[in-house]
Amino acid sequence: MSDPADTPQDMAILSVETVSRMPQQGRSKASLERMLAAARELMIERGNEDFTLQEVSKRGNVSIGSIYLRFESKDNLVRAVLGQGLALLAEAEDMMLGVLSAECTTLADFVPRYVEAYAEVLRSNAPLLRLSMLRAANDPQVAEPGKQTAAFSLDRTIATMLRYAPEFGGSDHELRASSAYHIIFATLARQLSLGSTGESVTNYDWGQLKRELGRMCLAYLTAP
Repeated sequence: MSDPADTPQDMAILSVETVSRMPQQGRSKASLERMLAAARELMIERGNEDFTLQEVSKRGNVSIGSIYLRFESKDNLVRAVLGQGLALLAEAEDMMLGVLSAECTTLADFVPRYVEAYAEVLRSNAPLLRLSMLRAANDPQVAEPGKQTAAFSLDRTIATMLRYAPEFGGSDHELRASSAYHIIFATLARQLSLGSTGESVTNYDWGQLKRELGRMCLAYLTAP
């Protein structure tokens, strides 16, 4: 099991650097940031990749030529935006787990706070995460890093939960931690419509969902 602070050396990385020519000058870097910000805004606003490079050019105040110079294609620009999104999600998860590990002294403290915090991390990152999942179905450059990011998220969370292992019921502690994570993620992902283009599948109250999910998972982890 990986420590939450570790990063696998062989983990596939999707980032701006892997799909673009990186600028050297400060002015060029600022231009790059405007390209990425404009594309990200358009993708989030529309909930899809149906934007043109002309729109990015206008909104980001950059030339079409400079976009092609950096990314060669719209696909690479989209990949760069999604790579940034995955990185921000991972950073948010690491920060969240670090805070909870430091502040929660018991499993009963940790589980409901984890569900609450993780739910909000997913919700705030849902627009780009949804688009990442959709593109991953047909784009290996997004799919493999996405799978490895998800697997590493699982590892980090299990390692954190197992710090409270003496309070678990039974003897299959790692299995229980893994199952709890999958239940939490699947429930939240379904409510946030991750992996689909539709709205939430139910009108279930978000706050109530988080509270009851925390209670159920704590009962499961501590059951004999």
